[in-house]
Amino acid sequence: MKAQPADLDHDRIAIIGAGHVGATAAYALMLRALFREIILIDKDRALAEAEAADIADANALTRPTHVRAGDYADAASAGIAVITAGGVTHGAQTRLSVATESAAIVSECVDSLMNLGFRGLIVVSANPVDLMTLVALRRSSLPPRQVLGTGTLLDTSRLKQTLSETLKVSPGSIEGFVLGEHGDSEVTAFSTIRIGGQTLDRFCLETGDLDRPAIARQVRLAGYDIVKGKGYTSYGVATAIVRICEAVVRDERAVLPVSTQLTGQYGLTDLCLSLPCIVGAGGVERVLMPDLDPHEAVALVASGTVLKTAFASLSGTASAR
Repeated sequence: MKAQPADLDHDRIAIIGAGHVGATAAYALMLRALFREIILIDKDRALAEAEAADIADANALTRPTHVRAGDYADAASAGIAVITAGGVTHGAQTRLSVATESAAIVSECVDSLMNLGFRGLIVVSANPVDLMTLVALRRSSLPPRQVLGTGTLLDTSRLKQTLSETLKVSPGSIEGFVLGEHGDSEVTAFSTIRIGGQTLDRFCLETGDLDRPAIARQVRLAGYDIVKGKGYTSYGVATAIVRICEAVVRDERAVLPVSTQLTGQYGLTDLCLSLPCIVGAGGVERVLMPDLDPHEAVALVASGTVLKTAFASLSGTASAR
């Protein structure tokens, strides 16, 4: 039997999974001072307690935030629950390869939240994030706007950083998106890039054109390269989590490429992938459709097909309760 919905505490955030990503996100959120209280939840209670204590030590030198280990009863009233718990890839293993393992974990996390009356926003970063966002949406039965994944926000950040180094322009001055799957079928949408209002084609008239396939490949494989070197990724995705939470808490209505349920955009339905979304206090306020060139539009549909096929292969844990 489900508990009655808990009163929302928008000063509280729960992070489910105290591994590398969860702990780093908690630390970054503490530095950002977005919440009064950060709850770390993990099956390994000792790990959650140790990470919370370590972050709390740093908190004494920053701004007041209560960081502690907790459980799902603490998370039930949180304004946002972040799910980082999921399968872990190793070496060149693709994100999709851990989908079944992650689906079981994410389903358990969502069920535990909903059984206690959770009604806030769910932010998913567990890989493969697009599939896990759809799993969380279906298991929770929350409105689609309230369940979103980190999606290609990190990939887009990597694209801007790569272009910044190549073009000698601040990454903050570059607009543009990586769309679709956060994974091997992602679409680097060069047609969306603007620098000072100029298209990339126009900007490169003076600098010379770029090796676009090489840049797209570098962005797509960046995560694999990091895992190869240190065994996991943490800082980039944790910062993406913080950016989404910031947009929600401050009701920024910021345009961010996050994973959300599609309802016919580019002919795609019943799946989650990344398009530019207006993100505010209610979660995904609006899904935008950039004017892609024909090749990018075809690639985006192909990315959606990859995700649909992968989701269909998941076990029953991915279905609605």
